[in-house]
Amino acid sequence: MTDTADKGLLPAGLQDVLAPLAAHESQVLERLVAAFRAQGYDRVKPPLLEFEEALLNGPGAALAGQTFRLMDPVSQRMMGLRADMTPQVARIAATRLKNTPRPLRLCYGGQVLQVRGSQLRPERQFAQAGAELIGAAEEAGDAEVILLAVDALDAAGVQGLSVDLNLPPLVGSLAAELGLGEAQVRDLRMALDRKDAAAVTALAGAQAELFHALLRSAGPAETALAALKALELPPAAAEEVRRLDSVFSLIQATAPEARVTVDPVEHRGFEYQTGISFILFAKGVRGELGRGGRYQAAGPDGAQEPATGFTLFMDTVLRAVPGPQPPPRIFLPFGTPVARARDLRSEGWETLAGLSREADAEDEARRLGCSHLLRGEAIVALEPSSE
Repeated sequence: MTDTADKGLLPAGLQDVLAPLAAHESQVLERLVAAFRAQGYDRVKPPLLEFEEALLNGPGAALAGQTFRLMDPVSQRMMGLRADMTPQVARIAATRLKNTPRPLRLCYGGQVLQVRGSQLRPERQFAQAGAELIGAAEEAGDAEVILLAVDALDAAGVQGLSVDLNLPPLVGSLAAELGLGEAQVRDLRMALDRKDAAAVTALAGAQAELFHALLRSAGPAETALAALKALELPPAAAEEVRRLDSVFSLIQATAPEARVTVDPVEHRGFEYQTGISFILFAKGVRGELGRGGRYQAAGPDGAQEPATGFTLFMDTVLRAVPGPQPPPRIFLPFGTPVARARDLRSEGWETLAGLSREADAEDEARRLGCSHLLRGEAIVALEPSSE
């Protein structure tokens, strides 16, 4: 391998993003954040890394295995590179904003780094955008956050959007009320995630039919909720279903055109969620656009406070929106007045100025990838090169 090739080699899961994709990602992310801010969510910007004990506290504990760690040479304390921005926003709410009236509405956008990629998302560094509603326990808060995610993705140009509502605590709540052991519950959750009916039968024993009924209830929201409400569930589990039904009604009242499904037993990726959660998909797009749900944030003075929010994954979002359209770029021959260049930029042009007198300005404009040329006072469109 040559020295040049060796310098260009990057670790697995990391990549250089070039033009025009780098600018496109930034523009889409800013459109999403603008949609969050339009509904009263204030933007915050946490640091890339912070002390390990703060980063991995509360909801961050579930990300310990995905967090890069390093020693801070100044304080001699361990630090972690963020694998997700949600725990950082929760920390900001509990510390810097502890005296700010609740509920807090915060949003963010930035890069994260994870130890391992997944089969669907092999990238280890990628951009996130998201929002958190902290200090609100009401069902209207769940609905607001879900609808905010839908509105933001719609503003970014996503078509064919659907929302899958989930109840990650339902299986644990139901199992506890039925007297199932901790190890049994863990294996049962895995079987339900895999939709493995045979394993569910083996693990749930006399209660297997109830869990099979939960599996069968997954589908369009109206049908699924009717099936769930018809089940004879213990009180705590029945309350989870009632809340889900209420949140769906709020979503339907505000956005009747929204495509909503329900999978009551989905648990993968919802390890720290404590209530209604959701996953966002777009028709024909591989992978999740984002996910979110209710959790307990570390509140001021160590108390817990209810929170709900979501994270959008920019790599998937970019597959769901129209591709980048390069803006018109005009070549300005050497000596073009600065004021003329400024006027063109104010009209929306990207300008590229010659740095020395050109033998043929048109050839130079084509060589540098410009779509137009300023010839005197005239703007001339260039035919693409045939080479």
